Amino acid sequence: MHPIQTSASAVSLRPNLLQRALGAAVAAMALVFAFAAAPPAHAQSCGGDVNNDGFVDATDLSVLLSGWGACPVSAPTISQVTPNTGPKSGGTVISIIGTNLNRATGVTVGGVAAAILAAHPTVIVATTPASATDGAKTLAVTTPGGTATAVNAFTYVSVATPAWATLIEAAPDPAVVTNAALRTAIVATGWAWRVRDNASQIEMLLVPPGMFNMGCSMSNAWACSPAENPVHAVTLTNAFYMGRYEVTQAQWAARMGSNPSSFQSASAQVPAAQVLSRPVETVSWNTVQGFLSSTGLRLPTEAEWEYAYRAGTPTAFHSMPGFPSGTNDDTQVGNIAWWGSCCGGNSASQTRPVGGKAANSLGLHDMSGNVWEWVNDWYSSTYYGSSPSTNPAGPATGTNRVLRGDSWSGSTLGARSSYRFSGVPVFTVNNVGFRVARAP
Repeated sequence: MHPIQTSASAVSLRPNLLQRALGAAVAAMALVFAFAAAPPAHAQSCGGDVNNDGFVDATDLSVLLSGWGACPVSAPTISQVTPNTGPKSGGTVISIIGTNLNRATGVTVGGVAAAILAAHPTVIVATTPASATDGAKTLAVTTPGGTATAVNAFTYVSVATPAWATLIEAAPDPAVVTNAALRTAIVATGWAWRVRDNASQIEMLLVPPGMFNMGCSMSNAWACSPAENPVHAVTLTNAFYMGRYEVTQAQWAARMGSNPSSFQSASAQVPAAQVLSRPVETVSWNTVQGFLSSTGLRLPTEAEWEYAYRAGTPTAFHSMPGFPSGTNDDTQVGNIAWWGSCCGGNSASQTRPVGGKAANSLGLHDMSGNVWEWVNDWYSSTYYGSSPSTNPAGPATGTNRVLRGDSWSGSTLGARSSYRFSGVPVFTVNNVGFRVARAP
C-alpha cells in the first residue's frame, strides 16, 4: 500500500508532515480571515473549522482560498481642509478631514505633491507644496480605494512680512482666529497673520481693517456710563498688528534694563519660573513712551483697542468657549479674565502669567483683566458725541490718558468691551500695564 493513506481513519491515525503543515496553515489562515464565509449559526468546534462541520479539512481551506487577495478598500472622501489658505512659498501644515484616509499614498495641491506627515482613517496631516501662482487650487487624496478631489479647497496667497518682524505663521489658524469673516479679512490684506517684532521679541497678530459699533455694551450686572455713549459706527481703514499678550516683565526688562513691577515674587499660584511672564505693571503712560521709542512700537488708539477686543462681537464680553458670538453674562468672565480681588473673582489679588485665559476670536489674550492697558488717546467723557467716524484718534488735548480692560483687582464692570477709564500720564499702580501695536 502507498505510504500516504487516503482514508479518513488513516489520516487521523497517521498524519504525515504535509497534513500537519496543511492543518496548521488552515488554522492560521482561519484566524487571519476571521470568517471569510458567512458566520455559522452555532459555535465552531475548533479554531480552523471555518464551515463548522466538525472537521478541519480541505473544505475549510477552499473557503479561505476563495477570499484570497487584497481586502476591499473603500474610496476616500474629503469633507474639509483646514486651514484653507496659505502662502505661495508653501509649508502650511493642513489637516484634510474625511473618511478612509489612513492608506493614503499621495496628496496633491494644484497637481503638485504635498508631504504627508501623518495619515489616520479620518484625517491626513500634510504640508503644502510651493505654488507658482495665487488662487484656489484643487486638492486630491489617493488611496488604494481610489482618489478623492476637493475643488478649490486650498487657496494660495501672496503674503508679505513687515521689515521689522520675523514671520511665525503666514495664514490665520482657524483654531485661533475662530471667526471666518475675520480670517478672510486678514488674508485679504496680503500681510502675514502672525509675526514676532525683532526689537522686542513680542508676538503680534494682524488685525484687519473693518467697521464696528463703538460704545455702550451693557452686561447683565452693569449698565453703561454716559462716557460710553452714544454708540457710533467707526471704520478703521488700515490693518495693524497688536500684541497677542500684554507686555511681560521679561520683555520690559530685556529692553529697559530694570523691572518696575510689584509682582516679582513667586506665589502659590505662580511658580518662580513663570514670574517674568506676568505682565509688567506699575508703569506710567509717560514711562511706556521710552519702551515704545526704543522698539518702534506704539500704543493702540482707543478705537483700535475696542475693535480688537470685540473681534466681531457686539456684546459686553468677547467670544469664549461656549459663547462664540460673545456674551453679556458676568458669571462667564472668569473664562477670559483674571479679575475680582474686590468682588469674589479668581485673581487671588495678583497678576498672572499672560495667556492663561481664553483668547478672543482674533487670538488676543487678556483683553479683559490681569492689568489695565494704556492706550494712546487723551480721555474725554464727551468725545463720542463728536468723534470722527473714520480712524478716530481721540481728542487733541487733555489731562488724562485712556485705560481699557480692567485688572486683577476690579469687578466685571470694567472688563466690559466698552468701559472707559483714565489716568494722568504719570500715574503708576500695580494693576496698570500696556499692550503694543504697530502698522505693517
